[in-house]
Amino acid sequence: MTGRLEGKCALVTQAGDYMGPAIAALFEQDGASVHKHTGSLREQTEVDELVAEMSELDILVANFAMPPKSAAVGEIVDDDWFGLFDALVHPLMRIVRAVAPGMVARGGGKIVAVTSAAPLRGIAKTSSYCAARGAQNAFIRAVGLELAPKNVQVNAIGQNYVKNNTYYPPDLIESERFQKHVSRQVPIQRVAESSETAELALFLASDKSNFIVAQIVPFAGGWVTTS
Repeated sequence: MTGRLEGKCALVTQAGDYMGPAIAALFEQDGASVHKHTGSLREQTEVDELVAEMSELDILVANFAMPPKSAAVGEIVDDDWFGLFDALVHPLMRIVRAVAPGMVARGGGKIVAVTSAAPLRGIAKTSSYCAARGAQNAFIRAVGLELAPKNVQVNAIGQNYVKNNTYYPPDLIESERFQKHVSRQVPIQRVAESSETAELALFLASDKSNFIVAQIVPFAGGWVTTS
């Protein structure tokens, strides 16, 4: 049986963190040739060098993560605010800016950003993180509309409560305190496996999702819709 991404070339950013490992593994399993970049892409020269290594690119998975900096609004530290935008927002813009023209020139492509559900609902005392993730989501919506007529589908997975090594590592998930928190906050009553996000990313990167553009797909077990 032919893989869903057979013959496709994909780039996964920050591939060792957040959802990078699970997505890269599933994409390879389904036939894609995956370039796993583990740098931060905080400098334009790093982006330029990365794109120069790839003659053709069908799929970009823009996976960026940085632990949130919790603080009441009156106690936000400038370095924390700027650090989140430097790690999450600016690299996303740089890599999309670098790869989009090539996708357009080749007649199509897929861009899947792994962002967060946090700005879709809001989390008290995490406004810096919500602002940075919200900027990512807004950027994806606008770029998605711009590139839709060019046959480049751009979407994001706005997730929360998914197993990963940055936000929800096993030791946290297994704690009794966290389990009680999940039972109160997440309608589905569990944390998602990283493979579940990977499956959604694969769908958005495949030809089965060609009619989906400029969407932030909530993936949080119902947490986004609770009040």
